Amino acid sequence: MHDGSPVLDDLDPDIRRFQREVAAAYGRYPDFDRLPLAERRRVAEDVRAPWTAGGPVMAATEERRIGPHGVRIRIHRPDHRPDMPILVYIHGGGWTMFSLDTHDRLMREYAARAGVAVVGVDYSLSPEAKFPVALDEIVSAIRWLRAEGSALGLDASRIAIAGDSVGGNMSIAANLRLRAAGEPVLAAMLVNYGALDSRPVHPSYTRYDGPDYNLTTAEMAVFWANYARDAADLDDPFACPMRADPAGLPSAFFAIAECDVLADENLAMASRLADAGSAVTSRIYAGATHSFLEAVSIAPLADRALEEASAWLAMQLGGTSR
Repeated sequence: MHDGSPVLDDLDPDIRRFQREVAAAYGRYPDFDRLPLAERRRVAEDVRAPWTAGGPVMAATEERRIGPHGVRIRIHRPDHRPDMPILVYIHGGGWTMFSLDTHDRLMREYAARAGVAVVGVDYSLSPEAKFPVALDEIVSAIRWLRAEGSALGLDASRIAIAGDSVGGNMSIAANLRLRAAGEPVLAAMLVNYGALDSRPVHPSYTRYDGPDYNLTTAEMAVFWANYARDAADLDDPFACPMRADPAGLPSAFFAIAECDVLADENLAMASRLADAGSAVTSRIYAGATHSFLEAVSIAPLADRALEEASAWLAMQLGGTSR
C-alpha cells in the first residue's frame, strides 16, 4: 500500500510528456490491435505526424527509385556544397510500420547538424516482405550510391549508415553483408536504440517492460515474428547481429535510451564491437525511452543526443558540424 510519499518517475520530464502524448494518441483507437494492418499503419503515421513536423529546412530534397529492386529513396541536402558525404538512414518501426515520412524530421536533423546528405531508404515492410528482403534492398541502395553517387554531386567514397530500432539492426547487418561479399564496409555506423538480439534475455526486458515506456517485450516478439521466415532466421547473424562475428566492422556510435527494453543488448553489442577492435562511442541517455529522439521538438535531452551523434558523424565523414 502506498504511504503517500512522492512516487519517483525514472523518465526525463519532457520524454515522459512525449510518451504520454503518443500513448494518448494511440488511445483514440481502442481497437488498434484488431485493426487491419494497413489501417494500423495509417494510424501510426497520423500519431507520428506532429512529431516529424518542423525542424531544419533543406536546400534540396528529391526522391527517386533506384537499383534492381526499384527501391524508393529520399535525399535531403542541407546546402549546395559539391561532393557532400552521405548518411544512409534506415527508419525504425519493427520492420512492420513507419516510413520515410514518420522519420523525415530525424533525417533532416542529421543533415543540418552533421553537414551531410541524408539518403532515406523506403524498404519493404513485414510481414508481407520477410527477411532478407528489406536488407537486400538496403544493401542494393548502398551499392547504387557507391556507383552513382558522384553523378548526383555526392561523395560516394564517404558513406555512413544510421538507423533507429530495427533500422539500427539493419545498419549493422548491411555492413555484415558487405563484409561477407568482400566489399568495403562503410565509413561509420550510428545505432539508435537498436533491436539487435532476437531473444529477450537481457535484464532491461524486465525492468522497462510495460505501458509506462514506449516499447514492450510483447511488441518486440511480434516484430521479430513478422520479420523472420522461420525459427532459423532468428539465429541468422544477418537478421540478428548479436549472433555475428563483429570483426572488421566500422567505427560505431551507440545512442542508448536508458529506459528501454533494448538498452542492455545495445550495451552488449557495443562491448562486442569494441572487443573486436572497432572504435566505439556509447552514450546512455538517462531518463530516455525507446524512440526518444522523435521528441526533439520538446525535449532538450533528444536535442543533445542528436547534437552529439551529429558531431561524431561529421568527424567520421569530414562533414561540417554546426
